Amino acid sequence: MELPIRLKVHPRACRIVLRVDPQDASIDLVVPRGVRMSEAVEFARSKGDWIRRRIAALPPRVPFADGSTIPVLGQDRVIRHRGLRCAAAAGVVWTEPGELHVVGEDAHVARRIADWLKLHAREDFARRARLLAGETGRVVRRVVVRDTKSRWGSCAADGTLSFSWRLIHAPRFVTDYVVAHEVAHLTEMNHGRRFWAVVDRLVADSDRPRAWLRDHGGGLLRYG
Repeated sequence: MELPIRLKVHPRACRIVLRVDPQDASIDLVVPRGVRMSEAVEFARSKGDWIRRRIAALPPRVPFADGSTIPVLGQDRVIRHRGLRCAAAAGVVWTEPGELHVVGEDAHVARRIADWLKLHAREDFARRARLLAGETGRVVRRVVVRDTKSRWGSCAADGTLSFSWRLIHAPRFVTDYVVAHEVAHLTEMNHGRRFWAVVDRLVADSDRPRAWLRDHGGGLLRYG
């Protein structure tokens, strides 16, 4: 079986690295500048069995479709498509115990669920961020959500916090940690000892969510 691989030359890379994207099973071969093409190709060929094992071990994709079960802040919800007309609908998407309801045509279900999750993520993370920032005497300028793959959150110098909206699928203790991590950067724009002291003041245990993201974070990309 042939496996297509994208070659990426990275100026700061120190060695050749292979990455399998858990979202779409695509494969990236990252190489430093100056590496010969033949060397990069030979490295990829030597890792063929590893690549196939990684792809085979990826969890199945879960579409935003009627009957699918997706976690929302640690609570599993079954998507229920209510069709074009529903007298009980208070909006396009709404929640009921253990369920996430959506009204509309089949072709729009996935987009409407995704839009609701992104909005819910931004509102939830912003509320938590401003609460924690108040404890440190700092101010959050604004909160945005993006579909990032390389990092779960970031903090800009102007006080803007960014988060991956896919964190909405993680348990609450994980999102609380990521938000606290970025809020701590409002005080310390580094990962030094004083930064981690701020994190420890904001969350009771940072080791557990960090371990969860290391072991399960890739699985958050399989939804939708």
